[in-house]
Amino acid sequence: MKEHREEVSASSAERPSLDALVIGAGPAGIGAALALGDVEDLFFGVLERGQVGQTFLDWPAQQTFLTPSFTGNGFGATDLNSIHPLTSPAFSLGVDYPDGPQYARYLNGVAEHFDIPILEGAEVTGVRPGPDGFTVASSRGPVTARALIWAGGEFADPAPLDFPGARCLVHSSAAEAWERRDGHVVVIGGYESGIDIACHHVRLGASATVVDPASPWEGASTSDPSFRLAPRSNMRLAEVLRTGRLTLVPAAALAVSVEPDGRFAVLLDDESLIVSDRPPISAVGFGPGLGPVAELFERREDGWPLVDEDDQSTITPGLFLVGPALRHSGLKFCFVYKFRQRFAHVARVIGERAGKDCSGLEGWRAAGMLADDLSCCGAECAC
Repeated sequence: MKEHREEVSASSAERPSLDALVIGAGPAGIGAALALGDVEDLFFGVLERGQVGQTFLDWPAQQTFLTPSFTGNGFGATDLNSIHPLTSPAFSLGVDYPDGPQYARYLNGVAEHFDIPILEGAEVTGVRPGPDGFTVASSRGPVTARALIWAGGEFADPAPLDFPGARCLVHSSAAEAWERRDGHVVVIGGYESGIDIACHHVRLGASATVVDPASPWEGASTSDPSFRLAPRSNMRLAEVLRTGRLTLVPAAALAVSVEPDGRFAVLLDDESLIVSDRPPISAVGFGPGLGPVAELFERREDGWPLVDEDDQSTITPGLFLVGPALRHSGLKFCFVYKFRQRFAHVARVIGERAGKDCSGLEGWRAAGMLADDLSCCGAECAC
């Protein structure tokens, strides 16, 4: 394993250019690399700023997956949190809702089993496109590749709020946000992360108020889990509401400022105030996390990266996007079981351009993990 991982080493000036380089060794990066590994004779590697699964190692200790893991591979139902058709976090970890370190252990196990070439501790500091591909600058030296897959994830890019006093907010991804709090807690943002952390604090004995003008807890008309609370979140919400210590501010209420003065007064657009005994928690999600490739993507009207039908940048040929920042029209690929559907498609595009045999990727299709016709995505449940 060690010898194979060193194949992507940036230390040798004589090393030939890679056919493809993946940046990021989370579920998107390892998953994309696994698909590249099923393209015959493709020379590829992965750069990771820290360790495999670093984002999950950085998760607050109390945070767990919202989607359940269950082993059904032998019956054509791949574990929702799996990144390869022949693996299952539920089987390898023995848990249904993995926490961060557990999922990082799963990713490490998959990378080792399939002998994925990874260079850890390689922070990417710059990406320069050229006529023959890309030159990637990293803390471990430069790497050149004909195609580049960005799989940096979102966790390192918490979405900011822009109103007076917003600097005193604590983002829900920070360990401080999960520490035990006495008194009253105000959470701005009511989707999964907001409800998750509000329920956490109520269970610890605090009272909490959640503010979100979209009132996502009321249930969206769509069955798409990207736009409504997960069943587990709804169950926890119902349990906590019975305590009488959780308040969900009615629809259209928008936080417009925070005034830190001993306690923290959150002003809403209807001129009402909600007082928090500790810095309020921002749970409005994350940005696309594009880092050094941010300028190599155009942006959609909603600010997310614009890609073509092959998940490729519209202004930088050969640069692909995989992971939770992926968007196509009204489709969000923000869960593992969604964005993994595009690993094999991207690998096939790269493989075919390199003149390689891509027939090995049909195994992904047989396992229901290759969506190359996006018109089939987004179907609603009948009941």
